[in-house]
Amino acid sequence: MSIRPQKIDNQAFFEFGDILETSGLADQVINQGLCERYNDRANLSFDDGRAGISLFQARVQHFPYTLRMMERHPRGSQCFIPMSWTSFLVVVAPDDDGQPGQPVAFITQPGQAINFHKNIWHGVLIPLSDPGLFAVIDRIGAGTNLEEYWFPTPYVIEPMA
Repeated sequence: MSIRPQKIDNQAFFEFGDILETSGLADQVINQGLCERYNDRANLSFDDGRAGISLFQARVQHFPYTLRMMERHPRGSQCFIPMSWTSFLVVVAPDDDGQPGQPVAFITQPGQAINFHKNIWHGVLIPLSDPGLFAVIDRIGAGTNLEEYWFPTPYVIEPMA
């Protein structure tokens, strides 16, 4: 089973989460006119607990990429913010009776981050080039907030056409 990623955009990614980017006009110009603020770009949502910021150092992956597993977080959203000017692969799927439906793959543009809405099936963090360093904002709190699904037959994600 093969998947080709597409360039990520707000319309295609809307049901899965938010794209964080400096598009459109800035909401404010701050810091003595030296900084444009693009305000409130992600819908962070947590059932309980609190938002935490962690750093993830992920290993670079290459195409073809084998998608063996997807995960979701039923009690909170999860935001991936690259800490370098690079693209990364994003894999999401609609829910199909408690397991991932047909996966969809996207490639971000440099300068974009993504926020998965609560309870959205998604792939792991997949940097396409070094350094693979990300800030991750997600729920910190008691209780299980991770479900994994392992595909009986993995998908293969090919390079963008």
